[in-house]
Amino acid sequence: MNESVEVRDVHAEERERSITIVVNGRQKVVHEKELSFDEVVRLAFDNPPTGDNVVITVTYSHAAGPKPAGSMVEGNHVKVHDGTIFNVTATDKS
Repeated sequence: MNESVEVRDVHAEERERSITIVVNGRQKVVHEKELSFDEVVRLAFDNPPTGDNVVITVTYSHAAGPKPAGSMVEGNHVKVHDGTIFNVTATDKS
């Protein structure tokens, strides 16, 4: 009886799912091909600023998909691949 055994390289699979992006000049590893505005903000800030007067701006470049550069607002998603760059700033509109 000749049984076939599937051998998986778990580390190779992990490398395939890992995507290295840059957020505010720091490399970050993500495992999703698409990131939301909120996910990008959490990658930029350990404790994101909040409040009625806080405005968070997210711009990106080198993204995957039909729009490789632009800006994001809450509710938006961006397709990413290795090398996608995000700049996230928080300002007080007082």
